[in-house]
Amino acid sequence: MHLHLAYPAVLAVLLFCVGLYGVLARRNAILVLMSVELMLNAVNLNLVAFDVWLRDSLHAGQALTLFTIAIAAAEIGIGLAIVLAVYRNRGSSAVDDLRDTAEGPDDGTDGGTDDGTDGGTDEETAPAQKAEATA
Repeated sequence: MHLHLAYPAVLAVLLFCVGLYGVLARRNAILVLMSVELMLNAVNLNLVAFDVWLRDSLHAGQALTLFTIAIAAAEIGIGLAIVLAVYRNRGSSAVDDLRDTAEGPDDGTDGGTDDGTDGGTDEETAPAQKAEATA
Protein backbone atom coordinates (compact mmCIF):
# COMPACT_ATOMS: atom_id res chain seq x y z
CA MET A 1 0.00 0.00 0.00
CA HIS A 2 1.35 3.38 -1.00
CA LEU A 3 0.80 6.43 1.19
CA HIS A 4 -0.52 9.50 -0.55
CA LEU A 5 1.54 12.35 0.82
CA ALA A 6 -1.13 14.95 0.09
CA TYR A 7 -3.49 13.88 2.90
CA PRO A 8 -1.14 14.29 5.87
CA ALA A 9 0.46 17.35 4.26
CA VAL A 10 -2.91 19.10 3.90
CA LEU A 11 -3.85 18.14 7.46
CA ALA A 12 -0.52 19.47 8.73
CA VAL A 13 -1.01 22.75 6.85
CA LEU A 14 -4.49 23.13 8.35
CA LEU A 15 -3.19 22.39 11.86
CA PHE A 16 -0.33 24.84 11.41
CA CYS A 17 -2.66 27.57 10.15
CA VAL A 18 -5.03 27.08 13.09
CA GLY A 19 -2.05 27.28 15.45
CA LEU A 20 -0.72 30.39 13.73
CA TYR A 21 -4.11 32.05 14.01
CA GLY A 22 -4.17 31.16 17.70
CA VAL A 23 -0.75 32.69 18.29
CA LEU A 24 -1.60 35.89 16.44
CA ALA A 25 -5.18 36.43 17.59
CA ARG A 26 -5.34 35.22 21.20
CA ARG A 27 -4.73 37.39 24.22
CA ASN A 28 -4.54 34.65 26.85
CA ALA A 29 -1.01 33.29 27.34
CA ILE A 30 -2.26 29.74 27.98
CA LEU A 31 -4.07 29.69 24.63
CA VAL A 32 -0.96 31.04 22.91
CA LEU A 33 1.08 28.19 24.38
CA MET A 34 -1.53 25.68 23.22
CA SER A 35 -1.39 27.17 19.74
CA VAL A 36 2.38 26.81 19.65
CA GLU A 37 1.95 23.15 20.62
CA LEU A 38 -0.53 22.74 17.76
CA MET A 39 2.03 24.16 15.35
CA LEU A 40 4.70 21.79 16.66
CA ASN A 41 2.33 18.85 16.20
CA ALA A 42 1.77 19.89 12.59
CA VAL A 43 5.53 19.77 12.08
CA ASN A 44 5.65 16.34 13.73
CA LEU A 45 2.96 15.09 11.38
CA ASN A 46 4.98 16.28 8.39
CA LEU A 47 8.14 14.65 9.72
CA VAL A 48 6.48 11.27 10.16
CA ALA A 49 4.61 11.47 6.83
CA PHE A 50 7.77 12.27 4.88
CA ASP A 51 9.64 9.56 6.76
CA VAL A 52 7.07 6.97 5.68
CA TRP A 53 6.85 8.37 2.15
CA LEU A 54 10.63 8.28 1.62
CA ARG A 55 10.90 4.82 3.24
CA ASP A 56 13.92 5.89 5.25
CA SER A 57 15.71 2.89 6.75
CA LEU A 58 17.02 4.93 9.69
CA HIS A 59 13.61 6.50 10.40
CA ALA A 60 15.17 9.93 10.82
CA GLY A 61 11.79 11.67 10.65
CA GLN A 62 10.47 9.65 13.57
CA ALA A 63 13.65 10.27 15.56
CA LEU A 64 13.36 14.02 14.94
CA THR A 65 9.73 13.81 16.00
CA LEU A 66 10.78 12.33 19.34
CA PHE A 67 13.24 15.19 19.86
CA THR A 68 10.55 17.70 18.94
CA ILE A 69 8.15 16.16 21.45
CA ALA A 70 10.80 16.34 24.18
CA ILE A 71 11.57 19.98 23.40
CA ALA A 72 7.86 20.81 23.28
CA ALA A 73 7.37 19.22 26.71
CA ALA A 74 10.20 21.29 28.16
CA GLU A 75 8.87 24.42 26.47
CA ILE A 76 5.37 23.96 27.84
CA GLY A 77 6.72 23.28 31.33
CA ILE A 78 8.81 26.44 31.39
CA GLY A 79 6.08 28.44 29.67
CA LEU A 80 3.44 27.40 32.19
CA ALA A 81 5.79 28.22 35.06
CA ILE A 82 6.33 31.72 33.66
CA VAL A 83 2.61 32.22 33.06
CA LEU A 84 1.80 31.11 36.63
CA ALA A 85 4.40 33.50 38.06
CA VAL A 86 3.02 36.38 36.00
CA TYR A 87 -0.55 35.49 36.99
CA ARG A 88 0.37 35.48 40.68
CA ASN A 89 2.08 38.86 40.40
CA ARG A 90 -0.37 40.64 38.11
CA GLY A 91 -3.66 38.76 38.50
CA SER A 92 -4.02 38.31 34.74
CA SER A 93 -2.47 36.13 32.08
CA ALA A 94 -3.33 38.40 29.16
CA VAL A 95 -0.48 38.87 26.69
CA ASP A 96 -1.26 42.59 26.31
CA ASP A 97 -0.60 43.09 30.04
CA LEU A 98 2.79 41.39 29.70
CA ARG A 99 4.00 44.13 27.38
CA ASP A 100 3.77 46.59 30.26
CA THR A 101 6.33 44.65 32.28
CA ALA A 102 8.98 44.97 29.57
CA GLU A 103 8.68 48.74 29.38
CA GLY A 104 10.18 50.97 32.03
CA PRO A 105 8.36 53.70 33.90
CA ASP A 106 7.00 56.30 31.52
CA ASP A 107 7.61 59.41 33.59
CA GLY A 108 9.63 61.39 31.07
CA THR A 109 12.93 61.40 32.94
CA ASP A 110 16.05 59.76 31.61
CA GLY A 111 17.33 58.78 35.06
CA GLY A 112 20.85 60.06 34.44
CA THR A 113 20.43 63.81 35.02
CA ASP A 114 20.17 65.59 38.30
CA ASP A 115 16.95 67.52 37.89
CA GLY A 116 16.28 68.01 41.57
CA THR A 117 13.70 65.23 41.90
CA ASP A 118 15.97 62.69 43.59
CA GLY A 119 15.60 64.19 47.05
CA GLY A 120 19.02 65.82 47.03
CA THR A 121 19.80 69.04 48.86
CA ASP A 122 19.30 72.42 47.26
CA GLU A 123 23.04 73.08 47.29
CA GLU A 124 23.59 70.10 44.99
CA THR A 125 20.97 71.19 42.45
CA ALA A 126 21.52 74.93 42.53
CA PRO A 127 24.52 75.03 40.11
CA ALA A 128 22.68 72.86 37.60
CA GLN A 129 19.62 75.07 37.76
CA LYS A 130 21.74 78.21 37.31
CA ALA A 131 23.42 76.70 34.26
CA GLU A 132 20.04 75.86 32.74
CA ALA A 133 18.70 79.35 33.47
CA THR A 134 21.65 81.09 31.80
CA ALA A 135 21.71 78.82 28.74
